[in-house]
Amino acid sequence: MILETGKKLTSKRLYQILKEEIIKLHLKPGLSISEKGISEKFDVSRTPVREAFLLLSQEGLLDVYPQKGTFVSLIDLDAVEEARFLREHVERAVVKLACNEFPEEKMFFLEMNLKVEKMCMDKNDYTGFFQADEEFHRTIFEGCNKKRTWDTICQVEADFQRIRVLSLSLKLKIDNVYSQHLVITDAIRDKKPDIADKVMREHLTMVNFDSVKLKEKYQEYFK
Repeated sequence: MILETGKKLTSKRLYQILKEEIIKLHLKPGLSISEKGISEKFDVSRTPVREAFLLLSQEGLLDVYPQKGTFVSLIDLDAVEEARFLREHVERAVVKLACNEFPEEKMFFLEMNLKVEKMCMDKNDYTGFFQADEEFHRTIFEGCNKKRTWDTICQVEADFQRIRVLSLSLKLKIDNVYSQHLVITDAIRDKKPDIADKVMREHLTMVNFDSVKLKEKYQEYFK
């Protein structure tokens, strides 16, 4: 990512940047970070860093120990499962709404997004694929006038997202993810809610199987 620096960098923007780096595993679980180090990296005073750290700790992405330091939180599989449960039940309802009525403009975005996903797969660009994956799901919510619902989900799914990034980086089921997106897009276009619901459920339960493999390989990343 392009590094944003400077005195005008707000605590909110710094929070967003650090959250993205944590979710994309640029800042790995268990990593020690400091106000001084982040302040120097982004060329800002410690005040916005302190405020950003507070927001991240409230969201469960940083663990702060007064006598020990600040660390990127380890991945909590209970939090992963709760976020998966929430997404499965909400997103299945939303995708059925999309099969009933979905704007042509948003359908075009879904189709273009699939092309980006395919390009990222061919280039082994798992970070790009993750971003395109997020855009795919966001577009479905926006097409059903449920943007606020999507934003609410995003506030509680950080560990779920970290599992997905880790999974994509190892190419676990990346072909399945793409294939399922194709089927979901066709189901929305052809107004087939039963197919969309079935595939969305399968799509959002894959993380259960990934979590077991990932914890075996990266024990140090997990609580």
